[in-house]
Amino acid sequence: MMSLCLLAIIAMGMQACIESNTKKEYVNAADIRVGGEMDAELTSPPDVPRSVGNRMAKKLIVNMEILEKEGTMTDGTTYNYWTFGGSVPGSFIRTRIGDEVEFTLSNHPDNKLPHNIDLHAVTGPGGGATSSFVAPGHEKKFNFKTINEGLYVYHCATAPVGMHIANGMYGLILVEPKGGLPPVDKEYYVMQGDFYTKGENGDPGLQPFDMQKAVDEDADYVVFNGRVGSMTGDNAITANVGETVRLFVGNGGPNLISSFHVIGEIFDKVMVEGGNSINENVQTTLIPAGGAAIVEFKVDVPGTFILVDHSIFRAFNKGALGMLKVQGEENKNIYSGVVQEGIYHPEGGGIQEMPDDGTAEVKRTVTEKTLAEKMESGKQVYAKTCFACHQANGEGIPNAFPPLANSDYLNADVNRSIEIVLKGKTGEITVNGQKYNSIMTKQAISSEEIADVLTYVYNSWGNKKTNVTTSQVEQVKSGH
Repeated sequence: MMSLCLLAIIAMGMQACIESNTKKEYVNAADIRVGGEMDAELTSPPDVPRSVGNRMAKKLIVNMEILEKEGTMTDGTTYNYWTFGGSVPGSFIRTRIGDEVEFTLSNHPDNKLPHNIDLHAVTGPGGGATSSFVAPGHEKKFNFKTINEGLYVYHCATAPVGMHIANGMYGLILVEPKGGLPPVDKEYYVMQGDFYTKGENGDPGLQPFDMQKAVDEDADYVVFNGRVGSMTGDNAITANVGETVRLFVGNGGPNLISSFHVIGEIFDKVMVEGGNSINENVQTTLIPAGGAAIVEFKVDVPGTFILVDHSIFRAFNKGALGMLKVQGEENKNIYSGVVQEGIYHPEGGGIQEMPDDGTAEVKRTVTEKTLAEKMESGKQVYAKTCFACHQANGEGIPNAFPPLANSDYLNADVNRSIEIVLKGKTGEITVNGQKYNSIMTKQAISSEEIADVLTYVYNSWGNKKTNVTTSQVEQVKSGH
């Protein structure tokens, strides 16, 4: 009979043989030979280029142009963005392990400043920054080998580095493994950034960069893909029930960490920090400034799923909110709740408080607008501060929040309506014959914004078409 000791030795030897045969073959990526060349497909967010699939390593030609351009931060507010490829974040670059990248960086002749690029996927001084410093009207070319798989940030590294990043100069470069990533049904590009403006959140007009706020990390906007609402409404990303979604999520910073979360979904897989470590069944994943992650999940039921930075005031008040709209058949075994579209909506910079007798408010010097201007402004204020409770067409929510549409309570006393917006309201009221006993929070918005939003409400949905003025709001505020 064979001894137990001998059996143990044989078992250990067999295990070692199995491990030896199944161990992944090590390949030095720097030694991978390339065959032929191709132009890189570059895409603006939320789109991504096609997967590399089974192609062999190639000489990959990347041509990227720097553009300084004015764009929309939020409705009524613009900003001078500095961009890679004309978008914030910059163009998505998709490569595979072993590619030899020939990178040409062009600085448009109409630009005002020199720039460069630091790609975290590059092994070399400055990630390419030392070789790519380029003045307006010029271009620089350098080459690098992709020797590490993963999802990496790139950004401008011209002094002052923080200012260049804060103005939108960041993006993602993906280095896929041999054979590419496993196939999924939908892929999207999402990148968070924090912005610092001279004006406060929502202040209209062209807003310049504020260096002191940036140093203090006091962000006015925290957004996905460069602006408030970049992935909401008609701009929402989409999928169908049963499909697998892969999000390439980056954080350009320059300062804030992202707590990335999709409301109503669990990440089946997370490639932590864009590397090889995979975590499963994750609710929220941390993405550092200058970092990235790849998240995957299957959508099992229809509806609107909300992408947020779960540092939640950033989502609803500063803009870090997007939407994934999923179509398909319901599955009552998984979710049987009532679907109420549109309940999630950015709330903007207006600060809401519980009702009291205070009247403190930031005062602004304003000139009276035309009715058309007030209607447009009021619609924007309504969407940010009133939408969730009173709904898109002022219909309210039965047994919870009273209607504003064709409202006898609203139309009976304009000054009372102004006072409610200024101070809030508690206690039972009767609207169109129905009793309501909810709380209306105090809206810490300007007198001008109160006049605009009430003018919009009074001139919508069958109400009595009152034009509320800023001076009228000021009179109610002062008690006259």
